[in-house]
Amino acid sequence: MAILRLENGTTYTQLADISLELAKLNVTLNYWPIENEATRQLLKQASLTDEEKEIVLTSLDGYFEQLKQEAGYQARDLIVLHPEIANLDTLLAKFERCHTHADDEVRYIIDGEGVFGFVFADGSQGELTIQPQEYINVPAHSEHWFYLTASKRVKAVRYFTSTAGWVPEYTETIIRFPSLTPTKNLLVSNNILLD
Repeated sequence: MAILRLENGTTYTQLADISLELAKLNVTLNYWPIENEATRQLLKQASLTDEEKEIVLTSLDGYFEQLKQEAGYQARDLIVLHPEIANLDTLLAKFERCHTHADDEVRYIIDGEGVFGFVFADGSQGELTIQPQEYINVPAHSEHWFYLTASKRVKAVRYFTSTAGWVPEYTETIIRFPSLTPTKNLLVSNNILLD
């Protein structure tokens, strides 16, 4: 289950409450179950071959077809990150700073977890820890950041209308959120937040 923490200390753990808060940013969060048992077994592996990635993607293409019909998405891929990847911290560093994209950032977390931080219209900040079977759409030009939790592990399907609009455009906004520094990540266990 997702956890939304606001800068003022408020924490939300129910999808309906989180969705109401994220609606202020036009961010969409949904729960998309993974029902295919073979897919679940593949997701237990730390890494996947290109062939295994395609098997996983194909098993989840019902969601992709829905996005194609509703919003014109044209491509999808599967990113697999884990601590054994060389230069993982370097790869992730470019997303830990406040930035925007020219296109929507659309992710379906199918294993592991990650944290999206947001800047609200009033300048306040918050962060959302998303976990397996959760889909997020961060609209184009939304000021945000992203980092992995302490496990440094995530498998996420990325959906694109065009990959050209996904380059980060950095803003000058300082991230003030209390738990947000690249060296201090959150650990979430059984829906209990542990700093």
